[in-house]
Amino acid sequence: MAAEDRALAHLQAQGLRLIERNYRVARGPGRPGGEIDLVMADGATLVFIEVRSRRANSAHGGAAASVGASKRAKIIHAARHYLLRLPDPPPCRFDLVAIDGQDLNWMQAAFDAG
Repeated sequence: MAAEDRALAHLQAQGLRLIERNYRVARGPGRPGGEIDLVMADGATLVFIEVRSRRANSAHGGAAASVGASKRAKIIHAARHYLLRLPDPPPCRFDLVAIDGQDLNWMQAAFDAG
């Protein structure tokens, strides 16, 4: 949760506005569960943000490398579920905030739903 707090403060300082935190979709038969750490607005764009944190000098590629295909699929599933609630979905993107030790890296449009 400390990593999410740090990411949120950084993103708000960059002008993004928090809409929702820890949006969850329950797992069910034949469908994966999913969670979106932060849902924020960047102007008219809805941003789904994954926050990953690792200790410095990680031997496994760091925080960004920990978001593999399976994790991306769960985030995309949750985002689609979130968008179904909106009568007129805005443009959206998927960002990643990777925190390795004290280094914070905000990757805009880190992946897409395609």
